[in-house]
Amino acid sequence: MPRLFFLALAALASGEEWTRFRGPDGSGVASGSGYPIEFGPTKNVLWRTPVRAGKSSPVLTRGRIFLTAAADGKLYTICYDRKTGKLLWEHSLDQPRSEIANGLNHTAAITPVTDGENVYVFFKDYGLASYTGEGKLRWKTPLGPFKNTQGLSSSPILAGGSLILLADQWEDSFIAAYNPATGKERWKVLREEGEGWGTPLAYRMTQILTASRGQFGIHQAETGKRTSTLRGIATTIVGSPILDGDTVYAFGYGADAAPAFETRLKRFDRNGDGKLTAGEYGADPILNNIARNIGNRDGVATEEEWNVFGRATLGPNALVALKIENGQARQMWRYEKNFTSVIPTALKYGGAVFIARNGGILTTHHPETGEVVKSARMAGALGGYSSSPVGAEGRVYLGSEEGKVVVLRAQPEWEVVQVNDLGEGIYATPALSNGVLYLRTDEALYAFATR
Repeated sequence: MPRLFFLALAALASGEEWTRFRGPDGSGVASGSGYPIEFGPTKNVLWRTPVRAGKSSPVLTRGRIFLTAAADGKLYTICYDRKTGKLLWEHSLDQPRSEIANGLNHTAAITPVTDGENVYVFFKDYGLASYTGEGKLRWKTPLGPFKNTQGLSSSPILAGGSLILLADQWEDSFIAAYNPATGKERWKVLREEGEGWGTPLAYRMTQILTASRGQFGIHQAETGKRTSTLRGIATTIVGSPILDGDTVYAFGYGADAAPAFETRLKRFDRNGDGKLTAGEYGADPILNNIARNIGNRDGVATEEEWNVFGRATLGPNALVALKIENGQARQMWRYEKNFTSVIPTALKYGGAVFIARNGGILTTHHPETGEVVKSARMAGALGGYSSSPVGAEGRVYLGSEEGKVVVLRAQPEWEVVQVNDLGEGIYATPALSNGVLYLRTDEALYAFATR
């Protein structure tokens, strides 16, 4: 209880709730008013600050903004002034390794978390570290290496007085808690789930909710003990689950049949021997994982090893709604369709569940039944989507990889209100606070507001 009290006190003292990936409780919804509808490099921009390369999303304290970045073998934690965008400090750790990952992933793709004063960062190529608001290194805890075909992407959270890290991978998946003051491990629990990428949720600050590789799980924040498992959700969950009261929405996809090894042979098998060596498959993340972590682990990918991996992807394409009751989860409804792969986390807001997909396809589902209300393309922003939608003041904000930010009316029968073209790629999820929209692009960190 003391640990929980002091972390809660720090959060209250900060006067800020967008302290983790997707803000309050991971909901993606902000309070406040005055958020801009029209904005760009020369319109309703409070400031613009160049940033190092990275895809992590900004998190906020009362006066600071934290990001991570990576360049030239260094892993950066960076702090900016919220009012002016001025760089206050940046510090780096040496990058000890470079794990193979999906091209849309990044060495600095994982969003930090703050307790309102200190910041906590996780790099899949290093581990955990924490800095004070003034930039002093408090501690560092090396972890890994990790085994995930696309690279880890789950962000750390604070819950139950601990720093919680979820690492679902091909084998040796775990959830662990660390002392926020020292970085020392408090508990670590192995999980049978394989690869997953979503960030966990804190439920009433005493439980941790996870959705990954076909299973929904509940862990006790104090001990890590797993107290509930519900099977049957999607096998590939990239976006994080979302929580609305006692209801959890989890979205992901799966495969009806294992993908054929033949397609990879046609692409990579230069000597025609029916096997793939490191010299042939190169940086392909899936084949790297298979060759190193499946079968005899000799660095050669065979059809048999490929099929082991393929069977792990079999499962439904599904959006499911689960109700938490007496420490257990029950399914309320599920909607299944042959979705293509989806990276953004869903958004529950304005009486609907919003899901964005590549091609600018936006679908709203009725939150009580799962019924599709509207599914259409967002005119003027038809590109790829990695950034997750966020909501405030009756509007939804959604950035595309091409650098267009769509502003929508937040209702089941949604409408496009405005498309703002920044001309810079967007992969990070915006942060919203007190009428200001903070947005990271490939090139800069922006603060947009009407005032």
